[in-house]
Amino acid sequence: MFDTLSGRLGDVFDRLKSRGALREEDVDTALRDVRIALLEADVALPVVKQFVATVRERAIGQEVVKSVTPGQQVVKIVNDTLVELLGGEISELTVASKVPQVILMVGLQGSGKTTTAAKLALRLKTRAKRKVLLASLDVQRPAAQHQLEVLAGQAGVVSIPIVAGQTPLQITERTLGVAEREAYDVVILDTAGRLHIDEELMRELEAVRARALPSDTLLVADALTGQDAVNVARSFHERIGVTGIVLTRLDGDARGGAALSMRQVTGQPIKFAGMGEKLDALEPFHPERIASRILGMGDVVTLVEQIQETVDQQEAEKLAAKMQKGRFDLEDLAGQLRQMRKMGGMKGILAMLPGVQKAKKQLAEANLDDRMIIHQLAIIGSMTPHERRHPQVLHASRKRRIAAGSGRPVQEINRLLKQYQQMQTMMKRVKKMGHKQFMARGLPPGMMPPQ
Repeated sequence: MFDTLSGRLGDVFDRLKSRGALREEDVDTALRDVRIALLEADVALPVVKQFVATVRERAIGQEVVKSVTPGQQVVKIVNDTLVELLGGEISELTVASKVPQVILMVGLQGSGKTTTAAKLALRLKTRAKRKVLLASLDVQRPAAQHQLEVLAGQAGVVSIPIVAGQTPLQITERTLGVAEREAYDVVILDTAGRLHIDEELMRELEAVRARALPSDTLLVADALTGQDAVNVARSFHERIGVTGIVLTRLDGDARGGAALSMRQVTGQPIKFAGMGEKLDALEPFHPERIASRILGMGDVVTLVEQIQETVDQQEAEKLAAKMQKGRFDLEDLAGQLRQMRKMGGMKGILAMLPGVQKAKKQLAEANLDDRMIIHQLAIIGSMTPHERRHPQVLHASRKRRIAAGSGRPVQEINRLLKQYQQMQTMMKRVKKMGHKQFMARGLPPGMMPPQ
């Protein structure tokens, strides 16, 4: 998401850190570049002006001039100011004073509102152990209610039965009645969206909000819409009064300006970030971690959390036992590749590692991308169980059959086998020096790039 901005800011800070002492002119020159980088990333102009003014005020003075590493000090000031701009601390859902707690989802059509409602329901069910009821108030878009019904089933939560012809306010009344009678903890109301903000939409939302009295009104905004998302946020907040923001598609290739602007424009925190299409791809928004990613310092804390959530402990123990015995076959390699995909693939993992922004050229040359993982899984999936357990039997004719089955050239099969052989060598080292000692020195299986 923040690749372009991160790269531009990284160049600015590299120039600062190369200087032994900083003059006021150096800081001003750097901040001009920061200003341009932020504007190109679609950050709102008033937000850019305030950000640059704050950084300059903190950077120009004795604290920086007399610092042993003034360049590093400026980077720290920018980081701290970014964290403040993004909200300072993680913001949780409001603690409701009554049960059922009502959460109102608002936003434009196409922002990912319905999917986000299901993601939030799944999160509340699994993390907070809440009994959740979903309801679609969208009577405008064809099949919108059915879409939420399907997503609710996938999330393992209940959605209110569809009754044709009811208005959004009638659906709200019926949903709240069911929630009270059947002791639901949380009700999530997925409201209708439009392609643009209009008076009819706002009146409808105001009526629903007045009846439901939600503890949270969450604005769902697509991070890819840039400046438009900021204008939408301002309009919804002025009319409806949002209490928090959910940014969807924060894992995409947008310039990231919406994330930096919306908190400042609305005065309301970004509470969640959508990081993918799967229903479990909804994360709390951590200002410190996002600021760290923007400045190229990685996000190792989130990476560790993802590893803990996605890695099957029993499978990991089985793999460790096989490693200690020096046995590691292509089934094991496929398992490691699948774990990497669960964690967001190579892009997702590398985005959270410090300093990776500067090594992009080398990473591109090494062909480290998500397609490589998909292709390798296709190759392994085209093998027989015997071939996966005994790769040494893979000679020319078998490779041609696997190439035809996977749709990949024989050369890629050879590269995969070479990668596997390198891992086998690593496993022998594990056997000799012991698993714990090796893991302290080497790369985990599956993270080793092909040669």
